[in-house]
Amino acid sequence: MTEQTFRIGGELDVRRLGFGAMRLPTEPDGARAASVALVRRAVDLGVTLIDTAHLYGGGANEELLAEALHPYPKGLLVTTKVGVARTGQGGEWRLDGRPELLREQVEAALRRLRVERIDLLQLHRIDPETPLDDQIGTLRDLRAEGLIGHIGLSEVTAGQLARARRTVEIASVQNRYNLLDREHEEVLEACEEAGIAFLPWRPVAAGEAGAREEVAAVASETGATATQVALAWLLGRSPVMLPIPGTASVGHLEENLAAAHVVLDAAQRARLDRLAADTAPGPA
Repeated sequence: MTEQTFRIGGELDVRRLGFGAMRLPTEPDGARAASVALVRRAVDLGVTLIDTAHLYGGGANEELLAEALHPYPKGLLVTTKVGVARTGQGGEWRLDGRPELLREQVEAALRRLRVERIDLLQLHRIDPETPLDDQIGTLRDLRAEGLIGHIGLSEVTAGQLARARRTVEIASVQNRYNLLDREHEEVLEACEEAGIAFLPWRPVAAGEAGAREEVAAVASETGATATQVALAWLLGRSPVMLPIPGTASVGHLEENLAAAHVVLDAAQRARLDRLAADTAPGPA
């Protein structure tokens, strides 16, 4: 029986199948109202982990979640990410891990999410132009000030994770990973060894899994959809795996969350384990 919950940082208990809010429309129209309703439906269905970021609309996604869910239900973890900003030439988005920028984005996230502390704050990407120790040290300082509870990283190598852990405890890693794209196996193994939560983004390969004959066959055998098979495979891959599939469709949301009840036998898992392919990364 696959364990359904995980304790992030030894403190934050969440259900392992969460929700990624990136795809939600935030414009002030009917689509926004539908986004609010969808997020509330996710919580009604038992979601206790929701992922957002400053990058998602420059904070508009954070504001949407607060509108939909504040005051937050007990046990709900909303995690956000900082470190990408419109500071490039012409105001384009770029990696920006300067200490003052990270602090500014954390303080803005606190206001948008209407909280006094962000229980899990993740560095969206490591800025190659800012010393890693400065970036991690800033998050450590913000934690010491009580503005952050736990610290996570996104799109890091095993070496970067190890280096960051020499400065501060790392509670989570959010890297691209799915049934067909396993580039970060080494990072996942490091997280498993250390008990660090691993939040795979793009967890269902943007629907590509359904085009694979083996996935379709297992879906038919289990009475599940290809998407559910891909998510069930992730949940069984490692006890530290916390998939965060995102959608703007209530139907797809319900389909995704039902994957927690899909059971793959050893033979089916072995067939799926043999599948792997390089896929081009997208935003997370």
